Amino acid sequence: MLELIGNTPLARITAPLPFAHGGFWAKLEGLGLGGMKARAAASMLLAARARGELRPGAAVVESTSGTLGIGLAFAGRTLGHPVVLVVDDELEPGMRALLRAHGTRLEVVDRPHPEGGWQQARLDRLRAVLDSLPGAYWPDQYNNPDNARGYASLAREIAERLDRVDVLVCSVGTGGHSAGVSRALRAYWPGLRLVGVDSVGSTIFGQPARRRLMRGLGSSIHPRNVAYGAFDEVHWVGPAEAVDTCRRMAEGCFVTGGWSTGAVARVAAWAARREPGAEVVAVFPDGPERYLGSVFDDGYRRAHGLHLPPRTHPVEIAQADSVEVSGWARCRTVVDPRRVEVPA
Repeated sequence: MLELIGNTPLARITAPLPFAHGGFWAKLEGLGLGGMKARAAASMLLAARARGELRPGAAVVESTSGTLGIGLAFAGRTLGHPVVLVVDDELEPGMRALLRAHGTRLEVVDRPHPEGGWQQARLDRLRAVLDSLPGAYWPDQYNNPDNARGYASLAREIAERLDRVDVLVCSVGTGGHSAGVSRALRAYWPGLRLVGVDSVGSTIFGQPARRRLMRGLGSSIHPRNVAYGAFDEVHWVGPAEAVDTCRRMAEGCFVTGGWSTGAVARVAAWAARREPGAEVVAVFPDGPERYLGSVFDDGYRRAHGLHLPPRTHPVEIAQADSVEVSGWARCRTVVDPRRVEVPA
């Protein structure tokens, strides 16, 4: 079963998003068995088993907003491990039903942490669950380097199809796939430029943490898997831009997805338009099925003000912490916000 992970299609996207562009390549990870994060899940569990950290038949416990949960359900069951997932109240009913159908046990957090949001609340519950399950293993997707290593196969699949890649556009949540894919692709093309796509309200790149409508990208904590030095620039995309892009793709090229895919596609189309002739590749983490009640629902769109005209170009900011962004913005100076300046 693990041999079925990956080998996802690479599609050419030419639909206006919102303006015409020369086209970019999209790796359609939402079409892979177990989803994109099955790559990371299998990598983390197999490495832990090899080191003796994950014993035969032991439970696997992890915090997730949904996508890694599917990957862990697949990899865990394939390798003979029960899976316990700590999720939160904002996880869609359909995703809860799907995870339970795959045999996972769900621990649902009903209120966000006052400072760390849903992620910190889930991590607090996770530690309590671990204490109740002796021998259980926590992959710790945010900080586990085997997360990033799992995406070497994704990079290899791209390299087998294309003669070159100039710009790679990746959403950033745990930091795993942006780090793993960019590192592996730079072995083929050292001059490759990495563009990170974050969510408005995420603290990963130095913005203040706020409650976020979009799931799947962004964070209220600082994952150690984020390879800050690998990024050439970062964009923050708001939900209005992501929804607009998802709907344009659904109508214009049939290929579409959810929050992360919409945000990444917006930036990839902008990059392709800005640099004619450049070979731009974007990783689409998901498909549309999970988002029929949000991104593709007219009532949801109106209720959250997402029907209003979104930004068509990013606002340029000099430093990530110089101004709090409320919509699509771009910064060409990427620093690790955890870095502490020590007075001389």
